[in-house]
Amino acid sequence: MMISIAKPLIGDEEKQAVLEVLDSGVIAQGPRVAAFEEAFAAMCGVKHAIATTSGTTALHTALLAHGIREGDEVITSSFTFIASANSVLFTGAKPVFVDIQPDTFNIDPALIEAAITTRAKAIMPVHLFGLPADMDAIRAIAEKHNLIVIEDACQSHGATFNGGRVGSFGTGCFSLYPTKNITSGEGGMITTDDEALAESCKVIRQHGMRRRYYHDELGFNFRMTDIHAAIGLAQLGKLEKFNAARRQNAAFLSEHLKGVGVPVEPEGCQHVYHQYTIRVPDGKRDALLEHLKQKGVGSGVYYPVPVHQQTYYTQELGYDQSLPVTEQAALEVLSLPVHPALSAGDLETIVDAVNSFFG
Repeated sequence: MMISIAKPLIGDEEKQAVLEVLDSGVIAQGPRVAAFEEAFAAMCGVKHAIATTSGTTALHTALLAHGIREGDEVITSSFTFIASANSVLFTGAKPVFVDIQPDTFNIDPALIEAAITTRAKAIMPVHLFGLPADMDAIRAIAEKHNLIVIEDACQSHGATFNGGRVGSFGTGCFSLYPTKNITSGEGGMITTDDEALAESCKVIRQHGMRRRYYHDELGFNFRMTDIHAAIGLAQLGKLEKFNAARRQNAAFLSEHLKGVGVPVEPEGCQHVYHQYTIRVPDGKRDALLEHLKQKGVGSGVYYPVPVHQQTYYTQELGYDQSLPVTEQAALEVLSLPVHPALSAGDLETIVDAVNSFFG
């Protein structure tokens, strides 16, 4: 049997919560969404959380609420899922890509200032694979240049930087897709301490309405259902346990793997290992992936093509730039199973499969 790269853990609590919503007759955005938002805000240590239909719509909504529009620029990473950059395009603005740090895979703060123009309005770091970006350095640059900070925390629920939860350093955006550290089936969340921004996000996600059938601005149907919120609320209660298991599994892998570069955890950061991503040198990544498949170990490449090299960006938008650290990472990264459902035997199998490849 194949050891899966990801496995959502849905238990009796989630099932019962869904049945209670169905029995209540309140299925659209209702009391479960409000309860989930309150609990998620408390988890992040912020005043407000706004639920949406996905991580993508959370990013899109947050950007719009901050006034990002056509002609603006948002500085971000190209080494991420394409939704990060696409959410900027949805507003009419332009993503400006900065290279990453080779060890963390996160945006390199030392390169951000060179990318700032008079059109720059925001910095959008991606806390990739569950590891926080350097928020002290990023916030200092943003403050110096009067830029907004929007955290793409879609892969980093519960991760901390110098004791603070991601999603509390700027406007946070989270995904609740099934493979994430917690899931609502599908959904997203925006976090902020800014009451006016939170209200704007709520208006945008509900067709531009502040009161029913009075539409003050252009909005969208980005509302979460109570069914999704019921699942998410039950999952949120398990987040600490899930993350502790991921960290324990990651520690075992890092201790025993040979021949590969293992993830780092800089001082002050707490990695929550949405993905356990190794670097495979000397052009051996794809061969290792196939070897693992033959050994019954699932793995994945996140991401084989950086956003700035995607066809739509090069052919339709005219992107033509070199990001050498990003491009090298795309050739070497491979993610191994790290999810909480792994057994001790699974972890031994993963280690043995990787180490046997290198003899």
